Amino acid sequence: MRQIITLALVALTLVTGLTEVSAQATYSKDQNNYFVLTRKVPQLKAILLAADQLAKDDGEKFGEFHVVICGESVKELTNLEAMQPYLDLAQSEKVKILACGFSLKKFGVDAAAIPKEMNVVDNGILYGFNLQKDGFLSITL
Repeated sequence: MRQIITLALVALTLVTGLTEVSAQATYSKDQNNYFVLTRKVPQLKAILLAADQLAKDDGEKFGEFHVVICGESVKELTNLEAMQPYLDLAQSEKVKILACGFSLKKFGVDAAAIPKEMNVVDNGILYGFNLQKDGFLSITL
């Protein structure tokens, strides 16, 4: 049964062209890794500025920085013009911006309409808990 579900999920991912991200990877505990769960797209600016400062402060110890956008604000992700400055800054700061798949479904947002630079996680809250298990420092805004 698990194999059938796994195959179905792989097929769905290939059909939609989206990359589902999971927190199953193990990250280096020798680095400082960060996770932010936010419900407001405009907070991305402050989050990305914080990531930039942490990267400077941490130096070689700066690791991963993941941001998941959840809640009704996922509707804003389809506004490519508004999202592009955040995505450009995130790329320069090596920050991964992700969308919560649960929120996308709940608020009727087509995952194919979000920027191609973003990935989707099935459940942003679960993703965050799994990152915490891997030693990520986290905050929810």
